[in-house]
Amino acid sequence: MELIKQNTQSKIIKSLLIIFFGSIILAISAKIKIPFYPVPMTMQTFIVLFFGISFGYKIALATVSLYLLEGIIGFPVFSNSPERGVGLAYFTGPTMGYLIGFLSACFLASYIRIDNNHFVIFVKLVLSVLTIYIFGVLWLGVVIGWDKPVFELGVMPFLLAEIFKVTLLTLLSKKIFKIRKLI
Repeated sequence: MELIKQNTQSKIIKSLLIIFFGSIILAISAKIKIPFYPVPMTMQTFIVLFFGISFGYKIALATVSLYLLEGIIGFPVFSNSPERGVGLAYFTGPTMGYLIGFLSACFLASYIRIDNNHFVIFVKLVLSVLTIYIFGVLWLGVVIGWDKPVFELGVMPFLLAEIFKVTLLTLLSKKIFKIRKLI
């Protein structure tokens, strides 16, 4: 009985550490960017999908949620903060839809399985990242106006980078699963 209790406590501590450090990694990935207007290109989508594949939906959702909470309460974790503001005011700006889309993306990416072939993994990752852009464009249109070229501003500049990130994750996914078993 004591061994089960220690094992459970160990799992909880390990999960909390992954969530905490994961939110830091996500914040760092937000700062690795190529400036675009109104939405910068970052490494966040890669990290969000990686978390889903690596740790499953519970830890991935908790990690992204912690990251979002950190940003909402004013920590400068978002891509253009503190330069363009912090907290809830920044969160509700042009990038909010993309940030919320991180939740759906990591959730969907968690359904990738080791027995999926590379084509299935690629399709699942494309669908996962697609949700980021759906939420992102919908909110971007609300913020900047639907009379603007929302798709051209909020999706087109990022397509090549997303294809690269998804392809890289597809190729790494089998190795990620092997490492996941060790954790």
